[in-house]
Amino acid sequence: MKKPTSAAGAKRPAKARRKTREELNQEARDRKRDKKHRGHAAGSRASGSGASSSSAKTKQQKDSRIGSKTPIQLGVTDTPVTKQHKPKSEKPMLSPQAELDMLENDERLDALLERLEEGEALTAEEQSWVDAKLDRIDELMQKLGLSYDDEDDEEEEKQEDMMRLLKGGN
Repeated sequence: MKKPTSAAGAKRPAKARRKTREELNQEARDRKRDKKHRGHAAGSRASGSGASSSSAKTKQQKDSRIGSKTPIQLGVTDTPVTKQHKPKSEKPMLSPQAELDMLENDERLDALLERLEEGEALTAEEQSWVDAKLDRIDELMQKLGLSYDDEDDEEEEKQEDMMRLLKGGN
């Protein structure tokens, strides 16, 4: 015969109760109502983006209807519009003497020239930079009418040698 089910039923969890059709219909209506309210608000395209509008309100809001403030000529005029040209660099123009002093005191140039004297090879970029700086120094010295001290010494030695030969000295 069968054993009583009351003792066995107490140990097992109870079966989940099935929902009625009315409860299922009500849950479906709730889901539909929640789903219906997703998305952007009406007219959000015309008024701007909704997500960034909260951060834009904290800042000063710019009216999108206002355009550029640059002047536009109305009608035909004989005088052309002149625009102010900005200088290419913010650095003020140096006098040739000041630029020459700056180049002669350049630490990077000195370091690279020392490396060249020691016999080290420079990269192509470094070599081109050194060449450009040395060419600029030559140009500035020609503008200022200066010459290398080494050349002056050599010319003086040649003249002294010539004088010794002419005099017949030792």
